[in-house]
Amino acid sequence: MLSENLVKAFNAQINAEMWSSNLYLSMSVYFAQNGYDGMASWMRAQSKEELDHAYEMIDFVIKRNGNVEIGQINVVPTAWGSVLEVFEHVYQHECHVSKLIDDLLDVAIKENDKAAQNFINKFVEQVEEESTAQTIVDRIKMMNGHNLIYLDDKLGERK
Repeated sequence: MLSENLVKAFNAQINAEMWSSNLYLSMSVYFAQNGYDGMASWMRAQSKEELDHAYEMIDFVIKRNGNVEIGQINVVPTAWGSVLEVFEHVYQHECHVSKLIDDLLDVAIKENDKAAQNFINKFVEQVEEESTAQTIVDRIKMMNGHNLIYLDDKLGERK
């Protein structure tokens, strides 16, 4: 059974993952409306991945007899700037999510809940998500505003 502190922390993380999903969906819509179908597809896949994280956490909390509470999901931005600005925001957001995962792990450690610690460690992929976002930002900067269509095509290959 999960402690009350862990249930509270997981519920906060579940809502954060759902908000992240909406954030990336908003970015996907923005890219689609501006002719970047590949980037829109990449962001939609990112949105689905974040929602999958929320579902995994929900399942874990339920299996550990915790009470899942889906809270209100705050509004996400809908207006975005340049392609570079969008991906810089993605990178910053992934760093923020990494911090949230670290904080969740800290609660599990404090509560001495090994099962929760092992489960949370599954999300070590978060480092990869940060790295991927940083790589995209770096490549956009190297393009200096050129060849965004090529990058759009490459990002559209993600399934």
